[in-house]
Amino acid sequence: MPRARRLTIKAVLETAVELEKKSMALYTLFVRTFRTPPDLRRFWFNMARHEAAHCGTLSLVESVLEMEPELVGSRTVSFDPQIVVRLRSLLAVYLREAKNGVSLVRAFEIALDIESSEFEDVVVDLLQVVRDPLWHDEAMKVLIHDVGDMSYMIEKFARDEALLRRADELVERRVRRASRLRPQRAAPGDVRRAARPERRRVRAR
Repeated sequence: MPRARRLTIKAVLETAVELEKKSMALYTLFVRTFRTPPDLRRFWFNMARHEAAHCGTLSLVESVLEMEPELVGSRTVSFDPQIVVRLRSLLAVYLREAKNGVSLVRAFEIALDIESSEFEDVVVDLLQVVRDPLWHDEAMKVLIHDVGDMSYMIEKFARDEALLRRADELVERRVRRASRLRPQRAAPGDVRRAARPERRRVRAR
């Protein structure tokens, strides 16, 4: 069974961009599938847009490292190829499924599977190689906000308690991670509030 191995940061960046593009394509399919109501369509559009932003950020990091290779030198990162194999396989299956049409609940299940991937952690870690906290903080803000919005959308439109628990657990996991990595910048409560600033409980009547 393959174990984690050392890879150059450039190689991991290239893989990250590839997978982010596929995630963007998946969310774009959901934009086309769920045209109404407008705020649900906007949510999927924002998910696709954020994946596009991740691609842009990673490409920008790659450009920075090409101009200033001394930032990383010969540094490599520990990388488990199984993470990529799993996510690439999931994306291939889900893209085929989405093209044939899926229910809203199924779309949320798929999105949670993708967002729960350990590869998101790899992406955030990569942004630290430029040694500028702005890159890392902005990446974590987007990642937490994506899942916080999804939790609200699940609560509002799907009203599936199991899915809602999964989304909330993922929010908490990312909040804890952000707090561990940047403890001097924000308290856990501050990060948690930023994740879901306008959430309101929606209950069936």
